[in-house]
Amino acid sequence: MRVTLAHRAEYLGLRSLVRGLGLVSFSRATSFGAHVASLGYRPLGVRRGVVERQVRTAFPEYDEREVSRVARGAYEHLGRVVAEATLLPALGKDGVLELFEGVDGWENIDAAMLAGRGLILVTGHLGNWEAAGAYLAARGIPIDVVARRMSNPLFDRYLNETRESMGMTVIYDREAVRRTAHALREGHAVAFLADQGVKHLASTYVPFFGRPAKTPRGPAVFALRWNIPIVFGTALRQASGKYRLSLEAVPVERTGDRDADVDSLVARFTEILERYVRLAPEQYFWHHRRWRRQQKPGKAKQLGTA
Repeated sequence: MRVTLAHRAEYLGLRSLVRGLGLVSFSRATSFGAHVASLGYRPLGVRRGVVERQVRTAFPEYDEREVSRVARGAYEHLGRVVAEATLLPALGKDGVLELFEGVDGWENIDAAMLAGRGLILVTGHLGNWEAAGAYLAARGIPIDVVARRMSNPLFDRYLNETRESMGMTVIYDREAVRRTAHALREGHAVAFLADQGVKHLASTYVPFFGRPAKTPRGPAVFALRWNIPIVFGTALRQASGKYRLSLEAVPVERTGDRDADVDSLVARFTEILERYVRLAPEQYFWHHRRWRRQQKPGKAKQLGTA
């Protein structure tokens, strides 16, 4: 992709921000990120209607005050995540580990690594997914992350260099079939952000807060085809300001109907994601229109290998 003048200007702004954040303490930097992002809610109103509408859809029992509280919190949390993600490399391995107050379910990682067949990790845009990947890498887990190529190639290169500096390997989603197979053969963990439907990836529709949501099938296809354990992971911010990483094994069932088994597994990890979103709704990325794409009546669902 050709780098435009606008791309360069955006990138210069990002690097200036990163340098500025590096001059203050980590906690002040993340607080600054939260404050700046909150301006997107009020007074700027950037995607405010989308965020509030989706919170109402997910939580019909909320009154308008609660909807506003969660929506504003989602902006602030996103600002913290962005600030933290830019500063993770400067923390080093020990600093990344210090961001976490505890881990639940690490035995699921150990068991998969011991088996030597690799591991499928699924997560969503909840909590701090970048810090979760950095934590696994800091603990010596060989981890590859499947990512979408960003529209600004300079942003894309910067983010992926940041990930790789912390020990992660980036796989672009269009290369996922070939490179995921190789990574799993090498015994790596391969991580998927599996809560956004992507046009060119095979997807299905599963319930998310009671409504069909287009969701990638790839993680389930890989797990079933090659008998790979699958674990759902999420890092939720706690009252202490640190994160708690939860790692939950996703049960894999085989009935002999391959497509039905894939869709059931997608529904299962999406159900787990919903459960964690309910624990901390203000830490979810409501800015993405999760229910925008709906399956047309009479149209077969998308199938495929990934």
